[in-house]
Amino acid sequence: MSSHPIAATAATTHARRPRRTKPMSAAALMKRIGYLAAAAALVFFSVFPFLYAISSSLKGRTGLFSPEMIPDRPTLENYVAVFSEQPFAHNLLNSVIVAGGVVLISLGVSLMAAWALGRVQFRGRGVLLMTILSASMFPQVAVLSGMFELVRWAGLYDHLGSLLFADLLLTLPFTVWVLVTFMKQLPKELEEAATMDGVGVFTLIFKIFMPLLWPAMAATGLLAFIAAWNEFLFALTFTLSTEQRTVPVAIALISGPSGYELPWGTIMAASVIVTMPLVLLVLYFQRLIVSGLTAGAVKG
Repeated sequence: MSSHPIAATAATTHARRPRRTKPMSAAALMKRIGYLAAAAALVFFSVFPFLYAISSSLKGRTGLFSPEMIPDRPTLENYVAVFSEQPFAHNLLNSVIVAGGVVLISLGVSLMAAWALGRVQFRGRGVLLMTILSASMFPQVAVLSGMFELVRWAGLYDHLGSLLFADLLLTLPFTVWVLVTFMKQLPKELEEAATMDGVGVFTLIFKIFMPLLWPAMAATGLLAFIAAWNEFLFALTFTLSTEQRTVPVAIALISGPSGYELPWGTIMAASVIVTMPLVLLVLYFQRLIVSGLTAGAVKG
């Protein structure tokens, strides 16, 4: 530190003087403009179908095919028709039950499987992991006939239990693989300390490991919920009565009064109603995941 007051004042003035930023070169400017244009195009192509569905759902029958995105006379008659002309509220409840049950079962089973496959050394573990991964590679059509025989043998046809059973085929391989990857990254000292304290396996998994895996479980559960919520083929095949249908099948079977004209406004309104919970869940879990990762980084 300088002892001379003039030198100290000059050093302070020099430190407070704002630095001059270098002008951006032409290549860097073009690169930034291209990046912003690509991001804007991606956002536009991603959001436009949803905005078009909202606009169409607020239009009457006469203005449904007009090109204006903002309707002149917005109306809620399509939303009223969704719930008045069919049991759409009951179909929504079915989807919530199926998707929520699939998430709870898949996360519970996957968490225990991830501990066994990620922390326990045994012969054939790699083969078992590859078998689980290969189960997710088969298309739904390839396993539809065999799944139908299992559902009929179990007496679950035209029952929500059939969808819970079938949708686990789509979600379990993915959730197991993701949680195994995160489980392997946990320090071994936690497990050794818990073993020294006499902690049981289930207490170790659900009381010690699960809070640490909460960000991974939130992201995995969200993707499993979306897969079960949007599943169509199994829901169409294994449900026959209207009361057991989920919302994708209910939307696909919406028809007009005459049976020949499709009520596009009602279909768009139903699509908006089905999409909004997913949008809200993504926004909520995104904040939850970021906060969980930040808390983990602060705690070290």
